[in-house]
Amino acid sequence: MTFSPSAWLTPFFNTPLWRAGGVSITLGWIISILVLFVLVTCLTIAFKSLLKNRLLKSIGFDEGNREAIATLASFAFGAFGYIIALQLTGFNLASIAVLAGGLGVGIGFGLQELTKNLTSGLTLLVERKLKVGDFIEFEQTKGYIREISIRSTTIRTVDGAELIVPNTILTSNRVQNWHYPDSRIRVIVPVGVAYGTDPLIVTEILLQSAYMSVEIAFNPLPKVIFNGFGDSALNFELWVWVEKVEQAVFLRSSLHFIIEHNLRHRGITIPFPQRELWLHNTDSFEAVKEQDQEIVKPSKPLSLKEMLLEVSYFKHFNDLQLRVLIEMGCRKHLQDGDILIRQGERTNYFCIVLQGQMDAFYENDKISRKIFTFNKGQYFGELPLMLEVPYPTTMQAVGETLLFLLDRQGFQHLITTYPALAEEFTQALTQRQEELGECQQKLREMGLLNSEDLKNPVSWLRQRLKSFFAT
Repeated sequence: MTFSPSAWLTPFFNTPLWRAGGVSITLGWIISILVLFVLVTCLTIAFKSLLKNRLLKSIGFDEGNREAIATLASFAFGAFGYIIALQLTGFNLASIAVLAGGLGVGIGFGLQELTKNLTSGLTLLVERKLKVGDFIEFEQTKGYIREISIRSTTIRTVDGAELIVPNTILTSNRVQNWHYPDSRIRVIVPVGVAYGTDPLIVTEILLQSAYMSVEIAFNPLPKVIFNGFGDSALNFELWVWVEKVEQAVFLRSSLHFIIEHNLRHRGITIPFPQRELWLHNTDSFEAVKEQDQEIVKPSKPLSLKEMLLEVSYFKHFNDLQLRVLIEMGCRKHLQDGDILIRQGERTNYFCIVLQGQMDAFYENDKISRKIFTFNKGQYFGELPLMLEVPYPTTMQAVGETLLFLLDRQGFQHLITTYPALAEEFTQALTQRQEELGECQQKLREMGLLNSEDLKNPVSWLRQRLKSFFAT
């Protein structure tokens, strides 16, 4: 007697477990329906992705409309696919309509929250008051809508976190949509000036400050509102509009810097509440005053602003230009002998020496020779940065050294904003390349360098610099 696996497995998969919908439910039937459901689910996901990212995008729908249409269409596609899968297995849906209705009531009571979320998801997708890409605020949470599904909505907060929110929260609570009907918002900047200041002068300065900011929208135009007379100041407000709500915080910060700068340079003070203090028995304070005068106070260290003003390239920068420069860069402290970068390595920083000294060494298997010294106010790193080549030398600190570093984006912004600096950098770099060429020639005559080492003709250098400035 031979053992046949099929003879044993066939009864196992085909043995009826119960009857429903006019068919006998077997283990084989359950497996086949699960396979069909998985296939329908995969097809639904692919259908949504194709519809959202290809078809609707090619037609010209925005992100919010693509998400809503693709979600509703895939929901209908999936429901239709599941019904077809049941029909293919011979399941008669009409025969269980009454049973499904009874189960629906029971399931509805047990899954009220899920049902509410599904209904809320459909509401959000159909009403279109909230769309993918909108910036919303609710329950002290701010963020962008990344996805609206049937049950929940994904929100990316301003802190970069992904927040999964049930749809009922968005439909049953107050939600502020900063992008509805458009993304423009008004930014209000309160300003107080000392009594005795000409209000017309203040109005002129505030409007001038608004037009100095590149982020503002000019429709409607900026306005200055004289709010009234405060306890210690004349109270004004500057009203400006910004095209995108996410720019509001940066615009407000920029206006604070600009207004303070302009008021200070026009001799207008921003007052603060003052109180008079009467002191009795002041003789006891004289001894303390004399002791304070005897104490030698340590010298105040130079600020980054003061150190940058000592650099010849930035000595004519005003406070606003220095603020932008400081925000683009960072400081780097080095001790005596510290290596910033070795020859052959790559970096994306333009370096200015604020304090101390940096030596540049050319190294190979035969020699290690110092060929440049960069002192306070000088710079290096522009050649590898702009030509996208490895460092030709090893950079080592001499004594305690402080550098100011600008990355590629910051350096490119600097030289495109100030063309005079770009030309000055080009001239200095060209001169340095000529000196490096003379040094290389001497080393080759001594037999310490190969003829292929570090060839950078000046004409090729200028061409590469021009292409960098044009980007």
